[in-house]
Amino acid sequence: MKNAPSTASISPSEKRSVFQRLYDWTLSLAESRHAPLALGLVAFAESSFFPIPPDALLVPMSVAKPKRAWVFALICTIGSVLGALLGYAIGAFLYETVGKWLINLYGYGARVDELRALYAQWGWAVILIKGLTPIPFKIVTITSGLLAYNIPVFVALCLLTRGARFFILALLLNFYGEPIKRLLDQYFGLFLILLLVTVVGGFWIATRVL
Repeated sequence: MKNAPSTASISPSEKRSVFQRLYDWTLSLAESRHAPLALGLVAFAESSFFPIPPDALLVPMSVAKPKRAWVFALICTIGSVLGALLGYAIGAFLYETVGKWLINLYGYGARVDELRALYAQWGWAVILIKGLTPIPFKIVTITSGLLAYNIPVFVALCLLTRGARFFILALLLNFYGEPIKRLLDQYFGLFLILLLVTVVGGFWIATRVL
């Protein structure tokens, strides 16, 4: 029986073909009637428990349909805010079980007391700034629920910060869709690697920076 080829024996063209198939699938998703639902679900989950940001779908889908980038950004914003409310509920009602486990998973367990003190004076700034950064947003949403942050203000701040993030990205993709598409056509694998580095970097920053 022949041995399966090792990873090292896979040629660069074969590696790229894997990324190309994934890229083609993502682009085809933009044509699907399920695209808004998939994007909204990822945005929802990312604000409460899921580690992968919706940018992984938002960017290639907006590149495929630049004129719909605004719609995709709106879907991400609504999904993210609804997910933020779930994260808030986890912090408010399930912190000792689900909430604490998630906070520890993302390396923030030892810093909750620091964040509690910061929230007392600068809670609005924490939500606004961290909603724009690679730092996992679910840390903010769960902690906000734990500390019983004012819910209407929390929702308004989430709408502002998450909307800004996704609509700024939509603006760039709308105006520079073609050059970005050409880059993704060639370097989609690199885009995924950079996205992974961003996610891991956000986790690392979360454990060291308030």
